[in-house]
Amino acid sequence: MFKMVALISAVALLFTGCASVPMTDTTASSQAKKFAEPAQGKAGLYVYRDSNLGAALKKDIRVDGECLGESAPKVFFYKEVAGDKDHTISTESEFSPNILTLHTKSGKNYFVRQYMKMGLFVGGANLELAEQSKGKEAVQDLGMARGGVCSN
Repeated sequence: MFKMVALISAVALLFTGCASVPMTDTTASSQAKKFAEPAQGKAGLYVYRDSNLGAALKKDIRVDGECLGESAPKVFFYKEVAGDKDHTISTESEFSPNILTLHTKSGKNYFVRQYMKMGLFVGGANLELAEQSKGKEAVQDLGMARGGVCSN
């Protein structure tokens, strides 16, 4: 009986509470939402989390091994990366990081959606490349998180 109550409590935790992360000012967020062409030789990378599933959980996101930031529900990050190159975007999950490899082209913006999924003990996270129109639409409704802050 105790194990069943503990399991139900753990699952309920995934759907309650709300994690928060440091945010940028509204000026920086508004500027990023203009989706301007990146600097010469660069590609724009938007990584966003648009769902409330796992609202109490924060998950680290890394680009090429460097901390992009710690995500929470309804936030996005923006970073310019080298164009015409493969990049590894990873997110922490329950047992090991989940990785998405993306080949960027200079002058283009890319949108990567982080989504939460059920796990054995805690919720996990994964990444998927989003269509540009869908990514732009999602980012418009999100706040921009401050980059460079990870838990690990």
